Amino acid sequence: MNIMLMLAALATTLSLGPGDHVRLLKIGDASRSYLVHVPPKYDVKKPTPIVLILHGAGTNSAITVAFCGMNKKADEAGFIAVYPNGTGLAGLMLTWNAGGFRGNKADDVAYIAKVLDDLATVINVDPKRVYVTGMSNGGMMCYRLAAELSDRIAAIAPVAGTMAIDKYDPKRPVPVMHFHGTADRMVPFGGPGGSTPKFLGFKSVEDTIKICLKANGCPDTPKTVKLPDKAGDGTTVTKKTYGSGKDGAEVVLFVIEGGGHTWPGQQPPVDFIGKSTKNISANDLIWDFFEKHPMK
Repeated sequence: MNIMLMLAALATTLSLGPGDHVRLLKIGDASRSYLVHVPPKYDVKKPTPIVLILHGAGTNSAITVAFCGMNKKADEAGFIAVYPNGTGLAGLMLTWNAGGFRGNKADDVAYIAKVLDDLATVINVDPKRVYVTGMSNGGMMCYRLAAELSDRIAAIAPVAGTMAIDKYDPKRPVPVMHFHGTADRMVPFGGPGGSTPKFLGFKSVEDTIKICLKANGCPDTPKTVKLPDKAGDGTTVTKKTYGSGKDGAEVVLFVIEGGGHTWPGQQPPVDFIGKSTKNISANDLIWDFFEKHPMK
């Protein structure tokens, strides 16, 4: 078969075009779904990067689309934005089995692997550029995927969600970019506090970063930069860069002084989750970081 016929066959097989799509999967006896946003500039003939965006506990993929605003960045940069759904009540109050949420027994690692398998049947996926970001419980799930699916996940960028698993030993170094507010009351910067429900377990930001540094072979002392306070919104941001380590992997931490349980750069939908800094855009920083760290 000549190259033109091969490309024509590929275009027929990979059927999702620009726009928003819902995909349904069967996982054992359960039906699960995920959303796919394909940017206008998507070219079926070119392998394309994938960014998985994982929702927080008690929400779902549709809510997360509006919460994080990542579709706009996907349109600008040309990656596919994918929003998987966890499990829970009526498709709305969903969670991930990220290691610290007792009571959730779903095999979400196998589910995400199946999402990637399914995507590859309808999108020309670049397997070296599959990335994961997520909010809160979704951020915790990022760490579990890095630990257990590092052969398919190039890099992660958790937002307001620390490590909740007991063992973190990826098969390869996984670059990490983490965002966390010091005034986060839902996933406190220092780890579980007096107001944390007893059924939740997770590590502090400091312990999470230390574990990632060891796994990636990064130095313990970061390059620390306080970023300009341009927004005047009651928050300031400090960037700590650790690296590079094995295979060029690094760990980057954004400490948001005064920041709440929010997505940096986005307006929070409700006030009780705290302030969202406008001094940085998580979406811009996440994509720049992902572009820098394809799988080797």
